[in-house]
Amino acid sequence: MADRFPPHLDMDTPSIARMYDYLLGGKDNFEADRKACESLAEGIPELVAFARDNRAFLGRAVECVSARGVEQFLDLGAGLPTGENTHQVAQAINPGARVLYVDHDPIVLAHGRALVTDSAGTAFLGADVRDVDDILNSPEAEGLIDPDLPVCVMLGSLLHCLPDESDPFGLVRGLVDRLVPGSYVILSHIVSDDHAAGAWMTEKILSFGTPWGRVRAPEEVATVFDGLELVSPWTDGRDQGPQAVDCATWRHPERDPLFRPDDADTKRWEMAGVAFKH
Repeated sequence: MADRFPPHLDMDTPSIARMYDYLLGGKDNFEADRKACESLAEGIPELVAFARDNRAFLGRAVECVSARGVEQFLDLGAGLPTGENTHQVAQAINPGARVLYVDHDPIVLAHGRALVTDSAGTAFLGADVRDVDDILNSPEAEGLIDPDLPVCVMLGSLLHCLPDESDPFGLVRGLVDRLVPGSYVILSHIVSDDHAAGAWMTEKILSFGTPWGRVRAPEEVATVFDGLELVSPWTDGRDQGPQAVDCATWRHPERDPLFRPDDADTKRWEMAGVAFKH
């Protein structure tokens, strides 16, 4: 299988992108990634559902933003392609939608670029998501993203991969400040209201040698939405209850939005929200 992937690739250190691929039933992962997921699942039995719920949320969120007329998407930390990728969801609603995927993982780039070869209005950029200037000034961005029009910035399962010293929330604020009114942010972030549970997951992932950030408290993550207006998580748009919720319940057709999973024994969840800039 190794000859399918870029040369000089570290196959012994788990990669978050490949681990996520494995949890979603993909095949672009190595033994180290699978073993890491199995080790994590010993303490988080719902790990597979975790990944699938987040993927489904991203699809619903892109549908929502597309239906509101946004035609440009900047998908940061895009991860390995799977079913119903951002451009496929957005272009099903608006064939003219444009999507720029950004990731630094060599496998993600190889597979992503192959996926979008025949897709007009879509490109894959190899870059560190923290290098905002490099991303926005890249030929790929200049060819796809019109800075004078609203943009949807996607931060799906990304910020918890960045350590505090990278100032992930400051990075987002700086990026949002550059967007025109009418732009959107789609966010999902692993959180916990139990310090020990959050610390266990953080320490476990870091023990693999995998670059990562940490599980954060919901109150920390909510600061991403400061200065923005959250979109209702209800399918009918009602203004009721929390606006940032467990991703599994955001605009789910058969579930009411919940701030956290209703099972008290579930100590970690993916906090999610969609917000726009006035």
